[in-house]
Amino acid sequence: MEKPAQILIIDDEPDNFDVIDALLDREGYQLSYVSNAQQALTLLKVFLPDVILLDVMMPQMNGIEFCQQFKSNSQWQHIPIIMVTALNSKEDLSQCISVGADDFISKPVNGTELRSRVRSMLRIKRQYDALQEALQLREDLSNMIVHDLRNPLTSIILAAEMLRVGNLSPERQHQKSNQILAAGQQLQSMIDSLLFMAKLDSGKLILQLTDVDISELCSSAASDFQTVINHKNLELVTQLPLPGNSIKIDRHLFRRVIDNLLSNAIKFTKPNSQIVLYADYIAPGKVKIQVADLGPGVKEELRQVIFEKYEVGNFKKAASQIGLGLAFCKMTVEAHGGKINVESNQPQGAIFTVEI
Repeated sequence: MEKPAQILIIDDEPDNFDVIDALLDREGYQLSYVSNAQQALTLLKVFLPDVILLDVMMPQMNGIEFCQQFKSNSQWQHIPIIMVTALNSKEDLSQCISVGADDFISKPVNGTELRSRVRSMLRIKRQYDALQEALQLREDLSNMIVHDLRNPLTSIILAAEMLRVGNLSPERQHQKSNQILAAGQQLQSMIDSLLFMAKLDSGKLILQLTDVDISELCSSAASDFQTVINHKNLELVTQLPLPGNSIKIDRHLFRRVIDNLLSNAIKFTKPNSQIVLYADYIAPGKVKIQVADLGPGVKEELRQVIFEKYEVGNFKKAASQIGLGLAFCKMTVEAHGGKINVESNQPQGAIFTVEI
């Protein structure tokens, strides 16, 4: 349910507040009232309204002085101010605008005009809020991408530096070459994920559906990860259906879903532990895939957040390490009409389940 707009009325005459309250009664706004500008400045330290209705002629600090001080504060200046004034000369109105007022309305206040001007200012405020939210989301996404790109880049640089210095055995040279290749492939996968999500958001992605043998697809993924699995002293157990059945999916995209789930399991599982890759057909044209690990698991409050591509910024310490991989998985699975979730793997770890 949308939060009601907050309107702050600053006027030294309580009767004027009663008039405005009556005129806005059916709009669903939440009205607050203070009788002087100094009280308003104190209130604004703990409460930020969506629109301010400001009387011009007030004792001590008048509306023009308040508006000038209010609009000089970077935390407040985006909040629209409507000056409510009995002044009607062009010079007076020009002065109101010059100190930062966004609009004005003349006394006696007309109900239709008041409601229209408040709606107009609320539209501007909502547009500003939406823009700020979009900018924050973009910043969070950029931070997440930078974080995710840093690890494979660091791996490439370190391995290349060791190869450049030399004095490595042929076996170590081969190992470092494989490390560079794997990190490069990881970077490529991240870039592809970004392009995929951009296409899906814009409605330009078309799934290339073909008959795919899930057993063969999972076996191929498990085989490609075997070197990394061995390097971390892990055991990958596969529980797959017999070859021969198939399901219509986009092979390329769905293979990367499996890759992302395996990659996360490997990343968060300690050495000398086990990872399980399970798949089976649960009905004609339907399949269930699970990746279970013995890592730290996923806290209950994060089990939905980690799949959201723009929500990671709210849980940077706990979730940003997973990055775009799970967001890609969710978007791909849902594009196929399926669902993905995570649950606890007792006594320790997590189980990621895809049903499609």
